[in-house]
Amino acid sequence: MDTESQPAHTDPLAHARHLTLRLQDIRDQFREDLDKVEDPRAQAIFETTAEVLGGLIKALTEFQQKNDSAWRRQ
Repeated sequence: MDTESQPAHTDPLAHARHLTLRLQDIRDQFREDLDKVEDPRAQAIFETTAEVLGGLIKALTEFQQKNDSAWRRQ
């Protein structure tokens, strides 16, 4: 990976944006591959993995938007 596509070393929001995009790509690949496998167990684990990644993406997005409850503490 080239250094231009990587976030600034100390900016947590840049890292979160970068990782969010990578996780979205991986989640999308799992969903695409659901139709490529016939094994119900593989389909179940692919769907579960996509859902878990979706939760991580949501958490990173909320961190970036400062929407989670930790940001609202005073």
